[in-house]
Amino acid sequence: MRRKQDQKKVRGIFERPPGSNVWWIVYWDHGVRHREKIGRKSDAIDAYRDRKTAIRRGEKLPTLKRTAPVTIGDLVDLVLEYVKTHGHKDQRTYASRGKIIRNGRRDKKGVVIHKGLGDRDAETLTAEDIEGWLGKHCKTPATFNRYKAFFSLAYKLGVRAKKVSHNPARGEFIPMRQEPKGRLRYLTEEEYDKLHEVIARRFPEHLAEFVVGTHAGMRLSEQYTVERGQYDARRRAIDLDRTKNGDSRTVHLNADAVEVIESLLKPNQKQSDRIFPREDHDRLLGEKKGKRKKESFDNRSWFEPCVIEAEIPRITWHGLRHTFCSWLAMAGATTREIMEAAGHKTMSQAARYSHLSPQHTQSVVDRIARRGAKETNSHQNSHQTEDAGKRLKQRSRKVSV
Repeated sequence: MRRKQDQKKVRGIFERPPGSNVWWIVYWDHGVRHREKIGRKSDAIDAYRDRKTAIRRGEKLPTLKRTAPVTIGDLVDLVLEYVKTHGHKDQRTYASRGKIIRNGRRDKKGVVIHKGLGDRDAETLTAEDIEGWLGKHCKTPATFNRYKAFFSLAYKLGVRAKKVSHNPARGEFIPMRQEPKGRLRYLTEEEYDKLHEVIARRFPEHLAEFVVGTHAGMRLSEQYTVERGQYDARRRAIDLDRTKNGDSRTVHLNADAVEVIESLLKPNQKQSDRIFPREDHDRLLGEKKGKRKKESFDNRSWFEPCVIEAEIPRITWHGLRHTFCSWLAMAGATTREIMEAAGHKTMSQAARYSHLSPQHTQSVVDRIARRGAKETNSHQNSHQTEDAGKRLKQRSRKVSV
């Protein structure tokens, strides 16, 4: 039960908007009403007493300047400047989200679907306002969390720059939503063979991209930005200068990947030429400086028709990376080896594939076996590992492009 003095209103101060913990003071001086935004309630009480004391003593009060309110658009500018200054690896995504928060969304006819918040006063915007906008705009928990994090960063930078006094997007006001686990869809041996056959027949010029995507496990943006100078035939490796994690790493290639890459190389090729040339990249190089657009890596125009014809459900280009990791696990690779081969940042990312390892599955049931059964299962386990290695070798084939 609250005390009576806590429930009693304090003269000369008020909270606006209610529940924001932003307190103002109001007082009169020679018939003129003054209002000042202070911040915390305790600071507002002290400031009100100071102003009243100064008025009684006849002292000159501080001159108050009427300034334009800080808008959400101003905070968006702080975020974009921050990610640019710190060299964030995903500046394009931040710019896209900032544009949507500022201007909203429009359909193809230009009709506003979701109204933006760029003109709203950042100080008076409440947590309920932000959460309501996120609920209408974001269809999935993942999207909700990404935009919520953008708002939180914007207000955090605004507080640091003394443009706003509080952060209504903090986790205590707007909790993060539970995200479902990402899908782990990979190609089986039969599905790989079917898709390989369809691509070789319909789009033979893209077959090398498919083989390298499966046998090297690079991300889409990594594979399509590999230059001739990054490929080392002697070491059978590709040296990536910058990855999704912002770090450099070396991608080791097996015989299948090396063979198709060698088939794409041309004599007297420049070190800066792309191994997998893109039409949009070639077009951008021919445009005038200052008018180039951001390069995209969309290969769905040929990959999706082949997937449909091969009748393989729920597989995307990123599924080739899952295939690479899954095949390594089924061949007996450890979690550490998968992490290093795929360039994962943490062990937990690579651990998603550990259940595919024959040793992992067999070792679980061996724990409840008796002594004689343990020896039998250990013998079976070794044969299972050898069979997995043989299947991986049989899967490797020569490809003519």
